[in-house]
Amino acid sequence: MATDSGPFCIRPLALAILVATVPADAQSQQPMSVIDWLQDNPAESVALRPGEPPVADDARSPEVAVRPLDAAQAAVGLVPSSVTGFPETLWRGARTETLTRLIEEAPTTGHPALQALLYSLLLTEALPADDPARAEALLLARVDKLLEMGAIDPGQALMDQAGPLRSPAIFDRWARTAFLLGNEDQVCRMLAQARHLSPGYDLSIFCTARAGDLSAATVQFDAAIALSLLPPEIEAPLDRFLHPELFDGAEPLPVPRNPSPLLFRIYEAVGEPLPTASLPRAFAVADLRDIAGWKAQLDAAERLARTGALTPNTLLGLYTDRLPAASGGVWDRVAALQRFETALGTGSPDAVAKTLPAVWSQMRAVGLDVVFAELFAADLARIALPEGPAARVARQVALISDDYESLARGLTPADDTEAFWLALAAGEPSRATPPNEVSAAVAAGFAEGKDLPRGLSRDRLGEAVLRAMVLFDRGARGNLADLTDALIIFRALGLEDTARRASLQLLVRLETET
Repeated sequence: MATDSGPFCIRPLALAILVATVPADAQSQQPMSVIDWLQDNPAESVALRPGEPPVADDARSPEVAVRPLDAAQAAVGLVPSSVTGFPETLWRGARTETLTRLIEEAPTTGHPALQALLYSLLLTEALPADDPARAEALLLARVDKLLEMGAIDPGQALMDQAGPLRSPAIFDRWARTAFLLGNEDQVCRMLAQARHLSPGYDLSIFCTARAGDLSAATVQFDAAIALSLLPPEIEAPLDRFLHPELFDGAEPLPVPRNPSPLLFRIYEAVGEPLPTASLPRAFAVADLRDIAGWKAQLDAAERLARTGALTPNTLLGLYTDRLPAASGGVWDRVAALQRFETALGTGSPDAVAKTLPAVWSQMRAVGLDVVFAELFAADLARIALPEGPAARVARQVALISDDYESLARGLTPADDTEAFWLALAAGEPSRATPPNEVSAAVAAGFAEGKDLPRGLSRDRLGEAVLRAMVLFDRGARGNLADLTDALIIFRALGLEDTARRASLQLLVRLETET
């Protein structure tokens, strides 16, 4: 069984459970709770053994490091090391500036196996740096990456654990995620406890109005306008929010280029909701609510599923919710998937063979091929398809699924390319001849006896994994030496399963694109 072995094994199923979709009733949904393990396992006290000799060498006063009591070392993360396989010292040994840069550069789309690994890195319980400023910088980098991927709930939960009132930067991001989840009242209640953390006068005015004191909010608004304390793009929308009766029948507001989550909610409150398709992926969460139309929900769900921020089953539920209302674009995908699922349900090889190539082409075109494989690979493997285009697609689906190794045992290759894929699935690509240059680079990465390249160390585990992810992405874009190095690093760190899955997904995608 191909699993990530060694001291740094990854269990993607547990991460998939945590990085789930935001449900339609997000306004009542509580953020992901802090792992109870931290509360149930307090740190053990350590006492000197009787008769232990004194530790002072002379009478001079020793140097004493001083820090606040609330700065005591505690692992920050949502998933314990026993689940992710990463140690609590994951981030130790590396420069914070290097880690934050690598987290920013880590690929968020295009490599589902790496996305699962990235979630493991970002969510694992890990000890912060001794320096509070560096610890916060790394925390913010983790949160920013989660938001970039659209994983709003985990991002907010990470900040809940660290303490949203700890600093203005943390509160600002926490408030942004709360607005995206529709939890405006929660933001205003938290702001009332620490007014000094407000990222701007616009939020203070908004919360004063939400509390029902429109007179005070208006006074604050007028003063902020007079003193030029508000961003220009929020003045007119906030004015309409405070005085809706003055703008009855007015022309629609101009569409902002880069709205903040607060501005996004103000537009929604005044009856001019903004489309999310051109906004950062985190805004797509707002379109998963029932108040959004079905097409908006589908578009948002596909954006989030591509980064693993939405579970495949949630996407499937939206695809099959009703009959497509039109044709073209997402409607063609909905229709193709519904026809395929119906055919699969009949168990008829002929019906599946007729519908599989069409839905595969549709899902592959929008980067949802691996999501499709996670949904249907197991059921599809039980259908004895006649040799042809559908049978070839079925083999590709099996090899990019989570169960690639077990499903590969029942497959017979149709050509040298598939023979190499099956050998790679078994972890022995040297048994087959690489059919092209990319396959040869992958095979070189699985050669035995290779260790970490110079400059990397197991003592800087987080840095090493992140560098491998960046190298793999570069390799997938054409630098084959980087691809080989990335696979060598993954395997040297015990991430064998990640190396195989990422390689198979890359090779199958390149094959289907030609």
